[in-house]
Amino acid sequence: MRHWRGKAIGLAAAMLLALTMGLAGEVAAQGMRPAPGQEPGDYMREIGNTRVDANNVGVWRQVRQGVQGYASIPDARAGTLVQPEGERWRALYNGPLKQWGGYALGAMIAILAVFFLVRGRIRIHAGPSGRTILRFDALDRFAHWLTAVSFILLALSGLNITFGRYVLLPLLGPSAFATLTMWGKVMHNYVGFAFIAGIVLMLVLWVKDNIPEGHDLTWIAMGGGLLGGSAHPPSRKFNAGQKLIFWSVILGGGAISYTGLGLMFPVGWFGTQDLQLSVLVHAGTAIGLITIVIAHIYIGTMGMEGAFDAMGTGYVDENWAREHHGIWVQETLGEPAPPSGHGQAKHA
Repeated sequence: MRHWRGKAIGLAAAMLLALTMGLAGEVAAQGMRPAPGQEPGDYMREIGNTRVDANNVGVWRQVRQGVQGYASIPDARAGTLVQPEGERWRALYNGPLKQWGGYALGAMIAILAVFFLVRGRIRIHAGPSGRTILRFDALDRFAHWLTAVSFILLALSGLNITFGRYVLLPLLGPSAFATLTMWGKVMHNYVGFAFIAGIVLMLVLWVKDNIPEGHDLTWIAMGGGLLGGSAHPPSRKFNAGQKLIFWSVILGGGAISYTGLGLMFPVGWFGTQDLQLSVLVHAGTAIGLITIVIAHIYIGTMGMEGAFDAMGTGYVDENWAREHHGIWVQETLGEPAPPSGHGQAKHA
């Protein structure tokens, strides 16, 4: 039985190899055959992404390098048939940006999945106390959700623009995908203004609590207390991880907003070359920020017990607050500061 199974597998592999070689040969042969209406003596060559007559290779190479020709119309730029920067931009956008951006998104999701399987949900060590503290008022929560909801809508529509043709197009088909992308792009343009308003409001409300300080180094050294154990590093209203999220949203969101406005209103904002750079900065920064926000969403929902309440109702359990923001609790309740060297909460 095993003997015949081995022969069957070998025969199938040989047929697959033959089919692959046959297809490769056919593709190569198609490249050597003259196009319809073309004389057998004429043949084509690939110059970059352009198929040109081999007799005019030198001319096309100059065209691709941006050589300036003559145009009888007033616009002198019409004399340039091919803009070389455009081809370099396309190579970067369709190559490294999409490739490494996809790797970054996939890696973050994989890391969080492994972390959840190994660490599980981060619980309140002392258990819920039944007492709550107001952490964020209505204006704070409005700023957060305005930014969060608009960012998610922008992220989904932006990821569709970047990766949709590889993921959704085969599933939806050309017609449905085109409709989805068109309305997504319209929504993207309008929701962008809500996102800008959100990050400006967040900056005004929270910048004073997100200035780096010495406690942040302790938080980083202890891994935020997220890796296990009973010790929690001291922190005020925002810990080092939250400050990283905050400044990523403010700076990254600012770059995305600035380049996005330039792409929407190019006249008076940028020139042609800067538009190409703006697309790369806009897409690359957005993918990086999406990667960071995925971790933020995980911690704020299923990753940590009691965390969602902060932006859900505005109130958090006192024991949760003492474990993750001990200094803030002491300052809020007017409690005396602990002796030096006892700034971290410990629970059995």
